[in-house]
Amino acid sequence: MGERIRLGHGSGGVLSRKLVEEAFLPFLGNPVLEALGDSGVFRLGERRLALTTDSFVVKPPFFPGGNIGKLSASGTINDLAVSGARPLFITGGFVLEEGLDIDDLTRIASSFAETIKEVEAAFVAGDTKVIEGSGGIIVNTAGLGEVLPQLNLSPERIEPEDRIIVTGTVGDHGFAVILARGELGLSADFPSDCAPLWGLLEPLYAELGPDIKFVRDPTRGGLATVLNEVCGPGLDFLINEQDVPVRPEVAAASELLGLDPLYSACEGRAVIFVSPDSADKALEILKGHPLGKGSAVIGEVTEGKGLVVGITETGGRRVLDMLAEDQYPRIC
Repeated sequence: MGERIRLGHGSGGVLSRKLVEEAFLPFLGNPVLEALGDSGVFRLGERRLALTTDSFVVKPPFFPGGNIGKLSASGTINDLAVSGARPLFITGGFVLEEGLDIDDLTRIASSFAETIKEVEAAFVAGDTKVIEGSGGIIVNTAGLGEVLPQLNLSPERIEPEDRIIVTGTVGDHGFAVILARGELGLSADFPSDCAPLWGLLEPLYAELGPDIKFVRDPTRGGLATVLNEVCGPGLDFLINEQDVPVRPEVAAASELLGLDPLYSACEGRAVIFVSPDSADKALEILKGHPLGKGSAVIGEVTEGKGLVVGITETGGRRVLDMLAEDQYPRIC
């Protein structure tokens, strides 16, 4: 690659994809990994299992609506949930920097445990390491789940006329964290959307099954990045920007900071591709759960050139390309 790692390589954008494709896939690639999904899905006998791993380095570790414990458990559960898998087992590795307050660690561990219990999964293995530092914490997780038999979630199943749904306001986590840092002289009273999604998605899977084409959670890089990751050749995703739910506080902060909420991380939202005949029913099911009350159809799939296109409030169009790197680092 001829360069050194920088923060942008962890952004979830173009640099992250380049890092994976050039530094890892040539050596570790296999049919399961090359799908580049939120989880690796494979068969064990007659069962389809999903296995995921993740690391969390959010700064600050405490933010409105959660902390790194809730975030790491939710993120792991959500990677399984959007793969159509019931979360079963979770592991956690906790890398503790010297100087970390024990009371803070206890709060983080408690939130981690409560989030796992919420989806009735089991914590089955853990590890701790202590390193030099300034009182921070890094959490590494793994999660194993069983894919529901009626599901076949794949970006290859997305086709023209499918509808695109987002399950709530976008950008909440990214802006909650960046404002919690106190570096910008701004404040806002709204929480991160950090939450486990299995309880929201399970009823959708149970009722609509095959009509759900693909699901992804828009974490690093946000909604626009996820859409670019799954938009295949011969398709365009047309996004009605005025239909994308955004908190007024997030919209105001975006305007002041010159940032775009469509590229801001979420940690408790899902992007769902559903057949057109089932879109209304999907919204009804989602809005029946507390985490899905803000769900909305934000666009549709058409034949095209592999572009994600935003339709503005005035009817103009702009290409929502994948950013080279994130708007700000260490969000999740």
